[in-house]
Amino acid sequence: MKMTLILTTALTSMSFAASAQEVTVMSWGGAYTKSQVEAYHKPFTAETGITINSVDSDNPATPIKAQVEAGNVTVDVADVEYSDAIRLCDEGLLEEIDASMLPAAPDGMSAADDFIEGAITDCAVANIVWSTVMAYNTESVDGTPTTIADFFDLEKFPGKRGLRKSAKATLEMALMADGVAAGDVYAAMETDEGIDRAFAKLDTIKDDIVWWEAGAQPPQLLADGEVAMSTAYNGRIFNAAVGEGQPFEIVWDGQILDFDLFVVPKGAPNKEAAMQFISFSTDTQRLADQASWISYGPARKSSGALVGKYSDGITDMAPHMPTAAANLSNALVNNFDFWADRDAELNERFNAWLAS
Repeated sequence: MKMTLILTTALTSMSFAASAQEVTVMSWGGAYTKSQVEAYHKPFTAETGITINSVDSDNPATPIKAQVEAGNVTVDVADVEYSDAIRLCDEGLLEEIDASMLPAAPDGMSAADDFIEGAITDCAVANIVWSTVMAYNTESVDGTPTTIADFFDLEKFPGKRGLRKSAKATLEMALMADGVAAGDVYAAMETDEGIDRAFAKLDTIKDDIVWWEAGAQPPQLLADGEVAMSTAYNGRIFNAAVGEGQPFEIVWDGQILDFDLFVVPKGAPNKEAAMQFISFSTDTQRLADQASWISYGPARKSSGALVGKYSDGITDMAPHMPTAAANLSNALVNNFDFWADRDAELNERFNAWLAS
């Protein structure tokens, strides 16, 4: 009887510990976090009993770097941009991820072969392909902008412009607007002349720029009429236009494609459960499920055929993906290595330009 009681108590305690376990996942907020909650968090908790504590940041790379360096890590999984994943890994601030733990595709193809090239690194696993685009409010603009050059044409399309307060993507778009072909942008940015040219182009609209830092801001700026056009994350504009009925249009010319990836900060308090969450969330079905909530492309090839309707049950998602063939005519893929190496230097110059 006594042994039975002890065993029952022990099993109850183990069960409670499992159910009480949680994983803290840091992402970017808004419609993007909602897509992850619906596609990843809720199903993961239902299957494992592990609670997800969802927290947001304007850029998760910044707080997790600070946490690791301070030796006070409270985040288990973070969603970061590719260049930040490379940099943080090189700095020894992330746990390595064993790609063999990732589930195979439904046809048995290994994860290493199923993910888009470059989507798995030593310390990160991609979940989405997204892009920075220009968008406009049709009620604030006379005519139809069609190119990234139109964003900088204040005479043809008057009105304030929203731009992310960061060198990355801003400099590339400035060069494309100034006539540099997408395929030549990073070669230009390797030179002092190319960087000077980008800032000179930005000078032409500097007095009319409203700067944003969080992904939720551009749709709000457009809706409030504070800007006529803005750069933005394509999924945020899709959500505002299709999900909320805002009169917004995306101009795909000059879009900049990027990955977002899951990483585990060095010293994460729930490392094992964090790895379990990443494995679960990056299987074929989960990545396809996320694409029904926001117009970001899945990072696995096998997910593509499973992408169907938006959560409204009406809108086909495929044409709204940044990777749709019709949207790629003048697209630029973010040079992750370039920004991993040059981010600090170019943002220092960018901040000096802002203050001048």
